[in-house]
Amino acid sequence: MTSLTTLEPLVLDGFREAVGREHVIESPLEVFGYSYDASFLALDRSTVPQAVVRPRTTQEISRVMAFAHQQRIPVTPRGAASGRTGGSVPLEGGIVLALDRMTSILELDTANMMVSAEPGVRTADLHDHCARQGLFFPPDPGSWKFSTLGGNVAENAGGMRAVKYGVTRDYVMGLEVVLADGSILETGGKAVKNVTGYDLTSLFVGSEGTLGIVSKALFRLRPLPKARGVIRVIFRTMDEACSAVQEMLLDGVTPSAAEIMDATCLEAVARARNTRVEPGAGACLILEIDGDGASSLEAQSLRIDTITRQAGCITFRSAASKEETEAIWAERRGLSSAVAAMAPNRLGEDISVPRSAFPEVVRRINAIASTTKLRIPVFGHAGDGNLHPSVLCDLGNPDEAARAHQAVDGIFKAALDLGGTLSGEHGIGISKRPYFADAVGPVSLATHRAIKGALDPLGLLNPGKIW
Repeated sequence: MTSLTTLEPLVLDGFREAVGREHVIESPLEVFGYSYDASFLALDRSTVPQAVVRPRTTQEISRVMAFAHQQRIPVTPRGAASGRTGGSVPLEGGIVLALDRMTSILELDTANMMVSAEPGVRTADLHDHCARQGLFFPPDPGSWKFSTLGGNVAENAGGMRAVKYGVTRDYVMGLEVVLADGSILETGGKAVKNVTGYDLTSLFVGSEGTLGIVSKALFRLRPLPKARGVIRVIFRTMDEACSAVQEMLLDGVTPSAAEIMDATCLEAVARARNTRVEPGAGACLILEIDGDGASSLEAQSLRIDTITRQAGCITFRSAASKEETEAIWAERRGLSSAVAAMAPNRLGEDISVPRSAFPEVVRRINAIASTTKLRIPVFGHAGDGNLHPSVLCDLGNPDEAARAHQAVDGIFKAALDLGGTLSGEHGIGISKRPYFADAVGPVSLATHRAIKGALDPLGLLNPGKIW
């Protein structure tokens, strides 16, 4: 491995030759900007890369990787750095491979309802491009206005619509991947039924840049829903709200989004928006429904009204205008920052449990909050069991910091005890690495390491992540 000092001039020349002199960044000030991401990890001088290399084509990525492999230089791939677990933070120096110049949507195949694009395309741009042709790209991570497709594939990103439409993996039909030694692998394709060989496409989805660099992705699409509606329902308790979602799904009413917030989240939103929490409110559901037209929305809305009243809702409001729809969604989309404003620090986590275990894991998180004497508001995607507890604390206070980390340990343990997992949509990265071995077990861990060893025997790709 190279040291955390400046790369040798001849090494820098090798990367300049691969991508062009102007696309190799080495000034300390600019390079520093590639040492962190959107996670809660503290800034650290040891995570500053030695250089940043910005290829424009697959062939340029291939040349960069072949040269890095020859020189034994670590490579950390990076998209928009919107990840929440430190996945694009370089831990062992080397180069950051920034894919922000690869922003082309290559083909929209309407006949096969598929689209291919480069890794630097923003999620929202791909969605809008397809929507103009009446087609729908459902994955919608919270950062979809600036997150990019390569990162979504690498992290297997989810989003609010996962309850009905699934996560990124459910839409990846094929990939072009540059391997650690610079060779180029193509997986999958447009054939809807394809059972030839191992499922290499799925192997790379969610691999967090540890197995290869995604240089192109082929996604399947769906017809764009003709109508959407949004409903806001208030309950006295989280149990009532969770029960309502369960009843909807059992009844065959599947919202395209089913977002849940607890009482502390409602308080945070009220503070941020200078409004008041409804008396008795202990939980809120924000539901999005879609369908072929107004009659479809009305039928779903009436059924949801009945189910939520049976579950004990206090208020039920169906948005009657575009402005009201946006106002309701603004509560949810502004929630993270509203919660973060309640304390000097917020350790926001991402766990996933079976849907039936959602109320129980919330109860256990509330017990952890009581034990550690910290506030832990909970929000998440009730329809798919993915929730985001936020440990509010002051990390500058040693005692409070210790209790905060104790709370995080307890949250992960609760998720695993209930048959859940460490992440529903953010990946493992750095922040959850200490918990990975316990979560997957020794055989799975050995299998992960064997795959890594086969594809990246020198351990140069995104070192230090996942385990």
